[in-house]
Amino acid sequence: MMTLTLYRPVGTKELHIIEQFGWKKSPTRLPEQPIFYPVMHEAYAVQITRDWNVLDSRAGFVTRFEVDAAFAQRYPIHTVGASVHTELWVPAEDLETFNQHIVGVIEVIAEYRGDPT
Repeated sequence: MMTLTLYRPVGTKELHIIEQFGWKKSPTRLPEQPIFYPVMHEAYAVQITRDWNVLDSRAGFVTRFEVDAAFAQRYPIHTVGASVHTELWVPAEDLETFNQHIVGVIEVIAEYRGDPT
């Protein structure tokens, strides 16, 4: 099976939920979040983590995971800025099925902390 490597910038709360799920799936989206959008490039995930997650919760984490590439092809890839700003758009109602196609575990590959004051 071929896999696709994806990245997900997360804050502390989302990371704890992923941990509770045994590092095997992402948590469901909130009602105001109709799309789950893992990103295609590590550099983009780092940028989101540093610019947004650290500001929101004083800590941010870059996660990486593999998904069945054939399954992932059903979802569109959107470029939302520069060429590195690409995201896989998975409708929130498909997230549980998407989670079932994660190969292996979700791992933390980087951590960023903001000013503790």
